[in-house]
Amino acid sequence: MEDKSNNNSKEIIITVSGADRPGITAKLMKVISDNNSDITDINQAITHNLLSLSFVLNISSDKDHDQNVLKELLFAAHEMGLKLEYSIIKEDVKYKSPYNSFIVNCVAPKKISASFIADMSQNIASNGINIYRIDNVSKEGFNSLEVLTDVPKQVDLNKVKEDLLAISNTHSTDIAFIRDDVYRRSKRLIVFDMDSTLIQAEVIDELAKVHGIGAKVSAITERAMNGELDFNQSLVERVSHLKGLKESTLEDICQNLPLTEGVEEFIKTVKKYGYKVALISGGFTYFANYLKNKLELDYAFANELEFENGELTGKVKGTIINADQKAVLVNLISQQEGISLEQVVAIGDGANDLPMLAQAGLGIAFHAKDIVRKNAQNHMSHGPMTSILYFLGIPGPEAEI
Repeated sequence: MEDKSNNNSKEIIITVSGADRPGITAKLMKVISDNNSDITDINQAITHNLLSLSFVLNISSDKDHDQNVLKELLFAAHEMGLKLEYSIIKEDVKYKSPYNSFIVNCVAPKKISASFIADMSQNIASNGINIYRIDNVSKEGFNSLEVLTDVPKQVDLNKVKEDLLAISNTHSTDIAFIRDDVYRRSKRLIVFDMDSTLIQAEVIDELAKVHGIGAKVSAITERAMNGELDFNQSLVERVSHLKGLKESTLEDICQNLPLTEGVEEFIKTVKKYGYKVALISGGFTYFANYLKNKLELDYAFANELEFENGELTGKVKGTIINADQKAVLVNLISQQEGISLEQVVAIGDGANDLPMLAQAGLGIAFHAKDIVRKNAQNHMSHGPMTSILYFLGIPGPEAEI
């Protein structure tokens, strides 16, 4: 094939549109190949069974060759009932591929609205960011979009995330702003917090209710999860109030732990794709191990309660799993699995999860406290756990591989 990368060639952008069916791209590319022309760019999208295919040809400036390839492309498109348009690309208007690409993932519990798209795209533009492509990646319906953007180096990414958080809250639609790099679709480990993340309860508060001191302990828990109290001291204090609680009570609570909506489907799907799943909790091993077995998790770490004669002593055994220890454990598991931290997804809701979320390649504050949503990389505040699958590039629960 002759070299077309000299001054005796020109670029032509061709757009083909019409009803989609198998074989369209193949037939057009065969015409181009038979005419010894080069493709320098291509993009194809399907919207409601309508095809939009654009490609750039680098062809000889020889007039006969020019007319021949275009004539044959027009004929092939006409045969397939398609519309074909073309124009010569001016030398001073050359395409520049995204040099700092980010994906804006948008997931709505029911349906993406036009007003959301308007506000999101306007905000993206006001931050000097260009949109290159928008794809509907919903498994069914219209509830998830991937927006490919080009972010100039001088853009304040923290401001962009703050703006998107406000839009997310206004429209009850979750947004993740994720760098589109080699790690985006190569995640291999999911790490969950337990209380108020994997399950819809704070176990220590449930224990305190049974023991008749629910209000007293839950008030301490709330302050600790908002980052207002030292976690170690608050845990020691709360556990001390549980002295005398019978072990059989813990078993009863285990059997009635309310799983977060979508958790079982989420874990089943990611494990189908080969992910490892870990639970790292500031709660207790008694419950973490129960969930490990129930959900077939690969790892579970939590604090160990001390028992004596079938009752709680009011003490915690060993090293307390606090915010720093959570981050250490994420690092250790990733080393054990032979993966980088960029391949880790961490999901949590409390202030003691922030170091873990920051260390992971993708940290998600899930239905989290305000302080966590503001400081985490990304947040999921409106949909079920399965919505996070879209952030991973998986089109919904139990998607076919």
